[in-house]
Amino acid sequence: MTVSYNGLWKKMIDKNLQKQDLVKEVGLSSATVAKMGKGEPISNKVLEKLAKYFDCNVSEIISYE
Repeated sequence: MTVSYNGLWKKMIDKNLQKQDLVKEVGLSSATVAKMGKGEPISNKVLEKLAKYFDCNVSEIISYE
């Protein structure tokens, strides 16, 4: 099973955000952003931060394939 952040990347494109914006605006570490870029799992706490920032459900950000 792999992790897909396609929902997150789409939301970032829609808002014209770069990955470094997640570090600045959401308060994520660059290591966490790198993990997402590699399709690695991240903590539920981080997923909740992202969902709050994008005003959406976690299921709209991440999926498992």
